[in-house]
Amino acid sequence: MWEREGLLRELVPAVIGVLVRRGADFADAEDAVQEALVRALGTWPDDPPRDPKGWLVTVAWHRFLDAARAEASRSRREAAVDAEPAAGPVPGTDDTLRLYFLCAHPSLPAASAVALTLRAVGGLTTRQIAAAYLVPEATMAQRISRAKRRLAGLALDRPGDPATVLRVLYLVFNEGYGGDVDLAAEAIRLTRQLAALTDEPEVAGLLALMLLHHARRASRTGPGGRLVPLAEQDRSRWDTALIGEGVAVLQRALARDRLGEYQAQAAIAALHADAPSAAETDWVQIVEWYDELLALHDSPVVRLNRAVAVGAADGARAGLKALDGVDPQVPRYTAVLAFLHERAGDRDRAAQLYAAAAREAVSVPERDHLTREAARMRAG
Repeated sequence: MWEREGLLRELVPAVIGVLVRRGADFADAEDAVQEALVRALGTWPDDPPRDPKGWLVTVAWHRFLDAARAEASRSRREAAVDAEPAAGPVPGTDDTLRLYFLCAHPSLPAASAVALTLRAVGGLTTRQIAAAYLVPEATMAQRISRAKRRLAGLALDRPGDPATVLRVLYLVFNEGYGGDVDLAAEAIRLTRQLAALTDEPEVAGLLALMLLHHARRASRTGPGGRLVPLAEQDRSRWDTALIGEGVAVLQRALARDRLGEYQAQAAIAALHADAPSAAETDWVQIVEWYDELLALHDSPVVRLNRAVAVGAADGARAGLKALDGVDPQVPRYTAVLAFLHERAGDRDRAAQLYAAAAREAVSVPERDHLTREAARMRAG
């Protein structure tokens, strides 16, 4: 069952691309392919096709034609009906890469681009996406419909922005797990697919970053969903195969000598993964990579994380100095300030800051963790 669903999801972008090339609007093509997927799940178990892609193209194309005939603009679309291709092999052209660019179009808000990518490229249903984001299905359906309306009339032959595509995939990865869809795993699947279509080093860098972070997933939470910080994680639970793959992918990307922000982030993640224990982490080299990252992408979040690394490499006072100039409104600023004051030996101030950070936390596990840290400081 899961094997069949996986095949269907892999075929979705290619089938949408075929319909668009035949003259269908993107929104109509995507709707037709979704209907074809529903029919496939109902018929393939008893009567599997010899050519799955050809079967989906045929069914989706007929769905599109039926919808076109039913519209008031029937006469305008009659030419497309008359030009219906004869049955036969489907051309081998793969429009998946261009579909990535279309779904991550700069005109779309980030949330809409993510939802549309999951549906049109990932092959997920609206219900699955809604469950993953913990919103009503009707709300997600409206979001996807608005996104498709914005893309009406845009062709697949326009160049897209690779940075936007990668940002959308990273947003998907950071959503983690929800409903019956593991979005972190889905983001890795889609990024693998994208990496197979292009030799862009930053795509490989993003894939490496995802693999290295995902390798630590099992150790990030304890009983009852309790948050486990990196320094306290059981490293024997890290997925060494994923770490090995991530490092290999990163090394090949770095060898291209076209450094980008995802490669720099992956290098930092690789140094954490390479350390046998928290105490043996090469913080000096991590600070150097943060400097590279700042040169590529100077942001308050990068500066905040760099301050933590400086505090670990050169001492708490240096870390606090590195924190100067970072906007206190940046998420996790107060927690980092608390951590650095703790390392400086100022337990009273650290307790106050941990308690303040707990009040600012955006999730229950993070709030509980920071509350425990404040209690630990007060207990001495």
